[in-house]
Amino acid sequence: MIESFEPIESRNSKILILGSMPSVISLNKYQYYGNPQNAFWKIIFDLLEEEFVNDYEIKKNLLIKNHIALWDVIKLCERDGSSDSKIRNEEVNDFESFFKEHMKLKAVFFNGKKAQEIFIKKVMGKAHIPTEIIYEALPSTSPANVMKYEDKKKAWGKILEFL
Repeated sequence: MIESFEPIESRNSKILILGSMPSVISLNKYQYYGNPQNAFWKIIFDLLEEEFVNDYEIKKNLLIKNHIALWDVIKLCERDGSSDSKIRNEEVNDFESFFKEHMKLKAVFFNGKKAQEIFIKKVMGKAHIPTEIIYEALPSTSPANVMKYEDKKKAWGKILEFL
């Protein structure tokens, strides 16, 4: 079994971005979106009009400073490699507690459709979660998603409406 990370969050978080499960590279680095080919951090820095840096502590602080929480839908799973299609026997994180502790959340954005699918299947209707907030999938920032960077960034601009 592989295990995801604790969330990057503060009680003032206004949005929650959810991935499915960290890649092998991310797990080895113990960093969300640790694969340099993944566009997540570059998109976040560009949208927040900050100069990109590789320092993980600065990356985490940028999210917190801008009221963005980051987590994964899956807490534990089995998976060969990094592909979401290989995920099996997944256990989800405790979203009921998370939402109770983060009352300022306005929106949840999924980094790709797999995270959204698992959330709908394993969390919606099974846990008491707020229905007044927005739940929306954004294009995956993974290098496996061949969408052009500028198109990904434009789609991800949606998060700025909630900050």
